[in-house]
Amino acid sequence: MFGVFTLLVAALFAGAAVYVSTAEHPARMTLDDRAALAQWKVSYPRAALMQATLALVGSVLGVLEWLVTGSHVWLIGALVLVANVPYTLISIMPINDVLKELPVSEAGPASRADLVRWGRLHAGRSLLGLIATAIFVWASI
Repeated sequence: MFGVFTLLVAALFAGAAVYVSTAEHPARMTLDDRAALAQWKVSYPRAALMQATLALVGSVLGVLEWLVTGSHVWLIGALVLVANVPYTLISIMPINDVLKELPVSEAGPASRADLVRWGRLHAGRSLLGLIATAIFVWASI
């Protein structure tokens, strides 16, 4: 019963993360330094709320499906999906904090380098989301 919703939420997470990594962030990086930082500052809070919610809800649903079915595959998928939370807090949050505090008027080569690094690290979130989704597909079969 929870499995279908688990898979749906994980796929939404993965899709959003892949979209950011393959479309939004590359498009952002074609802008000048100030515009790129300004766009990131507008986009980030909305995306962060959505992605954190999806990761947590999907993980809880995966654990519930594991409890109902006893299939450890659901638990593994839930752990992979929730791994986005510590990955983000440890790897990406320091860059987020720098970018959030930097005034757009001070954007330049250093902020661009931080945005490039942010994009590379965000790709890790996409990978974790895709892996979790694949695990949940496997569990559903």
